[in-house]
Amino acid sequence: MLFNSLQFLLFFIVVTLSYFSLKWQGRWILLLLASCYFYMVFQPAYIVILFLTIVIDYIAGIWIEKSSGKARRWLLILSLISNLGILAFFKYLGFFTENIASLFDAFHMPHIAETVTEQVNRVFVKVLHVFGQSGISSYKNNMSILPIGLSFHTFQAMSYTIEVYRGNQKAEKHFGIYALYVMFYPQLVAGPIERPQNVLWQFHDYFKYDVENVKAGLMQMAFGLFKKLVIADRLAMLVDHAYADPAQQNGLTLLAATFFYTFQIYCDFSGYSDVAIGASRVMGFTLMDNFKTPYVAQSISEFWRRWHISLSTWFRDYLYIPLGGNRKGEVRQYLNMMIVFLASGLWHGPNWTYVIWGGLNGLYQILAVLRDKLLARMGFSNTPASLVTSPVHDRESHKSSVRVVTNTLITFVLIMLTWVFFRAHNLSDAFLILNRIATLSVSDHIDSPMNSVEMWFSIFLIVFLLVKEQFYLTIPTRNTTRFAVLFVLLTFVTYLFGVFSSNQFIYFQF
Repeated sequence: MLFNSLQFLLFFIVVTLSYFSLKWQGRWILLLLASCYFYMVFQPAYIVILFLTIVIDYIAGIWIEKSSGKARRWLLILSLISNLGILAFFKYLGFFTENIASLFDAFHMPHIAETVTEQVNRVFVKVLHVFGQSGISSYKNNMSILPIGLSFHTFQAMSYTIEVYRGNQKAEKHFGIYALYVMFYPQLVAGPIERPQNVLWQFHDYFKYDVENVKAGLMQMAFGLFKKLVIADRLAMLVDHAYADPAQQNGLTLLAATFFYTFQIYCDFSGYSDVAIGASRVMGFTLMDNFKTPYVAQSISEFWRRWHISLSTWFRDYLYIPLGGNRKGEVRQYLNMMIVFLASGLWHGPNWTYVIWGGLNGLYQILAVLRDKLLARMGFSNTPASLVTSPVHDRESHKSSVRVVTNTLITFVLIMLTWVFFRAHNLSDAFLILNRIATLSVSDHIDSPMNSVEMWFSIFLIVFLLVKEQFYLTIPTRNTTRFAVLFVLLTFVTYLFGVFSSNQFIYFQF
């Protein structure tokens, strides 16, 4: 069920009104059933997979808490293997099989490559038949039948067993509450990826109707849909056109499309997060922030503290730090950074474009650390200008402002270039796009399905977004009259200028 649909609007109204009319015992049942329905609208059969992982992790959490020593560790490992195994089968089977087959081909062993592919296809098709996915002839069609949001709820479930193992979270004894923790409909298919310490206790609480929460939640939902329908889906018109066949586009068109995609993916994903967080807040639940104006970041590391926060902190806490973080020397630190970003790239999808995207971000991080260490040895400070307080002279202030703008623009350009790999269908398209952008001619013109008015309107929307989030990250709602006026105005503008083509949110595919 898409957030940007009338079906969801009706669903949200019915579920929310019913929620506030029930006592606690009825609320968790309502939310669990509603979440099951929400997911089954997408893919009914695959809810079996969710409940399989829920049962495994629920039992594992209780046993881990009761166990000690090696038994405790083995229970955690078995839980993680079951989660990662399901994720690997449905999401990465085709990717790994094709690359293994290519490796055998490279060593002139085509018969082994064919045998591996054939056997994997056979197993894959048999498993899919169990879930009613007949007609799938091979894993090459895997992405078309991938359980929606699989990576998100898998990581959320894993965080639970890890935190129980670490002693930071008590094992949840109430099966229904634990199932709701994994399946809570607002963030089920695209996050934020929550931690049990933040969410589980909330499902045990009884939230009274709070008008301030309702107003703030509805406003956040409204602006999230504005970002999705008015900005992201409008920018998608040029992006989809240019990236569908980059060989037919000139450098300026591809540059404009890449610039637009930089904001399309932000508005699309942060728009989803806004609706998810807002819908939860209306009912009294508090989810973590997932974005904090990432495109005003003055460094790559700052960008990743602002972008997809729930995922970046997940990798930090459950991969980077366990690998040793920065505690085992410089070389190990750089290796750990690269492992994390390569894993992050692969998390997004079974394609080398995502791996390269992650690798580039990892390389940026390593180079930034090396630069800072070099500047420190030379006696220079690379403290971001935003952290420099009370400059003594106007000249100093001017230098700080220039540095802020320079650092922000450099960071933006570096991030924008990585999005080429994220959006391109394959590596050859990505390198073609970068080559065309690098060699664009001043005589080029933008070949766009948009007319000039729509192009300038799109640019205006981007500027409006940046200004709004710089000065009003959240829209104030305390004053009821102002809330009503802004909410109605925002809804009307979304209806008037929105692109209502029921486009799926980009991150649903992950």
